[in-house]
Amino acid sequence: MEAQHFRVTLSRSEGYAFAAEFDGDGWPEITVDESPPLGRGVGPNPTRMLAVAVGGCLASSLLFCLGKARVDVQGFEAAVEGTVARNEEGRLRIMELRVTLAPSVRDAERERMQRCLSLFEDFCTVTASVRKGIPIHVHVAPTSD
Repeated sequence: MEAQHFRVTLSRSEGYAFAAEFDGDGWPEITVDESPPLGRGVGPNPTRMLAVAVGGCLASSLLFCLGKARVDVQGFEAAVEGTVARNEEGRLRIMELRVTLAPSVRDAERERMQRCLSLFEDFCTVTASVRKGIPIHVHVAPTSD
């Protein structure tokens, strides 16, 4: 499979709030903002967006595997709890994310889930990438008004 490229564009609306636009097919833009006192909290902050990405990817990966195993998933809930604390240099960092996945399946089908439970995390693009560390290349290109 060839590398796939994507693009997300963020445009400042006010304060620390940014409108995020995605390069998908008509996906709605969302607002991301820092929590008070820095921002106004008019949208989720980037820390919570990362939690959504990790939780959503893990849930999708498990759901895909369960479908392949012909496990009838009647409902699915996922929760992500995170801890933000200061590191040794005094900078705020995400120290951990704890993900709980709760697929609703009949007792008779739980045995067929076992193989998926040993596989699905490795197929989650976001979680596997975050766990290993992602190179991030930053370029600042000031513009004039």
